[in-house]
Amino acid sequence: MTTDRPNTTQFLSRLLEQKCSGPGRHLAKEVTLDAGTTKPKRVDYMEFTPSNVINVSGIEKGIFTCYEIKSCKEDIYSGKGINFFGEKNYLVMTMQTWKDIQEDFRNGKLNKHIRTNFPHSSHYYGIMVAVPYGNTPEDEYENPTPIDKTKNWELKIIIPCRQGLRERSIIELLFCMLRANS
Repeated sequence: MTTDRPNTTQFLSRLLEQKCSGPGRHLAKEVTLDAGTTKPKRVDYMEFTPSNVINVSGIEKGIFTCYEIKSCKEDIYSGKGINFFGEKNYLVMTMQTWKDIQEDFRNGKLNKHIRTNFPHSSHYYGIMVAVPYGNTPEDEYENPTPIDKTKNWELKIIIPCRQGLRERSIIELLFCMLRANS
């Protein structure tokens, strides 16, 4: 597999879909909020995880996690959406992309970019990277593995997201997820 942007995006998307599959997890791709307005916002992936499905309060206590797939540093700064509306939010990338933006993350340049270009976006976010099974993120950081189909990969959280407050209602976000999946 080559490491061009479309293939890298597809690779990371497939890993995220695998990670978010399973009982009690509900995932929607390309979720649009504010549809029909002059400034709609699209989230690459939105996941809803209820605390339980036994009663109404368990569903109402569920949390939304938004994921933005970023194939390279240029993709992050392209202006094509870092839309975070969940209690938790993650940028999903390769280890090489993380290495390329790590200094921007630490010195606040990335946060400034998000605040300036996506002022509606939550600033509660973390970082997930692709790592071959059996490798630790630390090992992968020291010796990044080229992306290929011969290895099994998984996503690992290297910067955990602190849970923040959600400004959109559960009904609105679930409706947007439902619309995205239809």
